[in-house]
Amino acid sequence: MRNGFGIAVSLSLLAATNAAAQTDKQAVATLEDTWIKAVIARDTAAFNKLLGPAFVYTEDGQLYARAQVLKDLATTTDTVTSGRNEELVVRMHGNTAIATGWLVLIGRGKGGPFERHYRYTDTWLKRNGAWRIIAAQDYLKK
Repeated sequence: MRNGFGIAVSLSLLAATNAAAQTDKQAVATLEDTWIKAVIARDTAAFNKLLGPAFVYTEDGQLYARAQVLKDLATTTDTVTSGRNEELVVRMHGNTAIATGWLVLIGRGKGGPFERHYRYTDTWLKRNGAWRIIAAQDYLKK
């Protein structure tokens, strides 16, 4: 009888853990879309909420601190008109999520119209019930 109860409790905990992981995966996927909306709107307030305090960003061999990312967002001459995530996969590791996929940004820059495809890996950390991105790495497909 005890073994049956233990198995039932274990299965119940496993189901609850899986449900929480699915909820967290969806939350991170939604935040990845929020990222795109913030890029389009040049919304530094949204990025202030999304980026962890010690956020680091790597793009094509360059390393940027949080402050530089915010400054570049506010001062870029590029205009992004639309964007989307493709092949987004979120992998959960406790209170850490790793999101991978393709970020496609469409807009206009100094050289004219563009459609840029970035392969990315984003690392999200959940603290005090809130997800914040702590590291991101993008590679621009040429």
